[in-house]
Amino acid sequence: MRKIIVSIIGILFSCCAIAQQDFRNPNLSIDERAQLLLNQLTLEEKLGMMEHRNPAIERLGIPAYSWWNEALHGVARNGFATVYPMPIALAATFDDNSVQEMFGMVADEARLKYFRAQKAGQYDDYTGLTFFTPNINIFRDPRWGRGMETYGEDPYLTARMGTACVKGLQQQVNGRYKALACIKHFAVHSGPEADRHSFDAMVSGRALWTTYLPAFKNIVQNTDVGMVMCGYNRLNGEPCCTNDNLLVQILRNQWDYDNLFVTDCWALNDCWERDTVIPRHETHATAADAAADAFGSVIDLECGSGLNALKEAVEQKLISTDIIDAHVLKILKARLSLGMFDPEQPFQQIPDTTSFERKALEMAQKSIVLLQNKNNILPLDANKHKRIAVVGPNAADSVMLCGNYNGTPRHAITIYEGIVNYINTLPKEQRPKVYFDTACHHVDGKYILPHNFDNQIAKCDLVIFVGGLSPELEGEELKVELDGFHGGDRTSIELPRIQEGMLMKIKKMGKPIVFVLCSGSAVALDWEDQNLDAVLADWYGGQAAGTAVTDVLFGKVNPSGKLPVTFYSSKNELPPFDSYEMENRTYRFMTEKPLYPFGYGLSYTSFEYNNGQYNPEDLTFTYSIKNTGNFDGEEVAQLYLTNTGDKRSPVKTLVGFQRVFIPKGETRTVSFHLDEECFYTYVDDYQHFERHSGTFVFHYGDQELEVRY
Repeated sequence: MRKIIVSIIGILFSCCAIAQQDFRNPNLSIDERAQLLLNQLTLEEKLGMMEHRNPAIERLGIPAYSWWNEALHGVARNGFATVYPMPIALAATFDDNSVQEMFGMVADEARLKYFRAQKAGQYDDYTGLTFFTPNINIFRDPRWGRGMETYGEDPYLTARMGTACVKGLQQQVNGRYKALACIKHFAVHSGPEADRHSFDAMVSGRALWTTYLPAFKNIVQNTDVGMVMCGYNRLNGEPCCTNDNLLVQILRNQWDYDNLFVTDCWALNDCWERDTVIPRHETHATAADAAADAFGSVIDLECGSGLNALKEAVEQKLISTDIIDAHVLKILKARLSLGMFDPEQPFQQIPDTTSFERKALEMAQKSIVLLQNKNNILPLDANKHKRIAVVGPNAADSVMLCGNYNGTPRHAITIYEGIVNYINTLPKEQRPKVYFDTACHHVDGKYILPHNFDNQIAKCDLVIFVGGLSPELEGEELKVELDGFHGGDRTSIELPRIQEGMLMKIKKMGKPIVFVLCSGSAVALDWEDQNLDAVLADWYGGQAAGTAVTDVLFGKVNPSGKLPVTFYSSKNELPPFDSYEMENRTYRFMTEKPLYPFGYGLSYTSFEYNNGQYNPEDLTFTYSIKNTGNFDGEEVAQLYLTNTGDKRSPVKTLVGFQRVFIPKGETRTVSFHLDEECFYTYVDDYQHFERHSGTFVFHYGDQELEVRY
């Protein structure tokens, strides 16, 4: 009997020892579990982990997994999901706290979809928890079609918004992330789209370090962002995904980044493929050479299909197995950090999905920018209008609202629908009649007006024209060749001529016109600014855009968005599109007066700025804002700084912002704590900054304060 007991005890101890060595054991650290799992993998299994579609390892009970998922402004490409406004619209809110909360909800919805996919045995692209977002490239030129995916033209605003996105997605509980984010595209990736597989962004050290890299640096050093994605383009002669200076010297060595390095999808192919249709870099002789250059350095994971090239590089001993182990160890740590191999999956509670819809509406409301409001025609009083025309190519377009990299909303409210919904809430005797017509296409002249169009407009006492651009015209590498558009980019930044012609036609009929501009970027609106009664920028506002625009038009919501990009008067103010230097680009470096400047946005009330004070001991700047108008409202308090001693530094640059609610007649004091680096001067092309004493000018509202620092 004693021998049996001893034997049983031995078996139990043995089982415990095995459990302690199991990579699924949640009591071990992630580092320990990753190493245990790595030790059990064959070389073939390890290499399979380094392509974005990880195959299943059935003998270990590990299911397949795809690293490729998208959440630019909501979970994308995976059925029904909440569609929030595009990032350019989120930037217009100047509300990074709300953006972080929004992306926390995106992570909640992502988890819900992930569990459903796992239960159904679905492991394809767009089913996982690793998201190739946010896009923190600088929107340096309004002609770039993908600018709508970014947070605008300013490095500081981009850093704040990008940080909010990363922290929202990467909520952490008990050592597990809800999702992982990926900042992209590293670096200087901002068009032209048609040349993105071959263009070489030649950039001075000054432009690189003062415009293109600060947002990346800020997020890498202030968050635990899970992934960094290298861009398609070359930077100063070398493809970004094999660029030693960019990836090794800067990202890893200077910034101490040690999480995952990911390629853009099929970017390595541009290094070696010879293509007679699409120009490519062609910097490497073979696919194996390109794989060796990337994976032999710091790239851990390829989004693409280069597994055979990677195997060939290993077989040719261009990459050592020790390097492969180091890459795979990081990949396993990332998957473990999401709780994928835990006995019990985290974050299984079902979120309150109604809060997602409320948030989509809130973000859309905050993003709307009032650009023009002659004679205070807005907000509209429905009782004063007997008949309203709602016309234009974007008035009833629900697809346009969703932008790109989007999910499918269960129901999207178009702007026409939003207006009708509101009017139907009024007492019957107070409801104006609404006439609707598309009026014209976005670009071509093929739309046939109904024979009674002019007569119908003549009966109306107000026209709301909803026009602008469309994600079908501007976006990522589109096959579009139309007047003003090429390959996803724009060749003209003016409103398409067919739309301006329609506005002129209606204007000649003597009707007041409110223009709702939907676009992913700045549009030159000189004629519209001078001749229309009101102009409202709605961007691509997501599933609730129609309700949000209506709320602003009829005064339920006081507009409070601010421009995250400069609205130029014409493209003649811009340098060549393929120049990556910053002279005369963006509000920071342009010398001409723009139509609408960065940070601009009107309100239904008015604000007065006073009492600016700077405390050099704690680097704090404070000032007061008084609401002097007749409406309660939110104001985006902004603070800019000019270094008068450095003629090559920006004309001014944003160093602080916060959104504040101020009831009418009341005053609020805002305070900004500045980073010491705000006062540093770029010295040379070797990433060298120094603090020089001199005169600096703070700009707040319409006020300035000069200080000696």
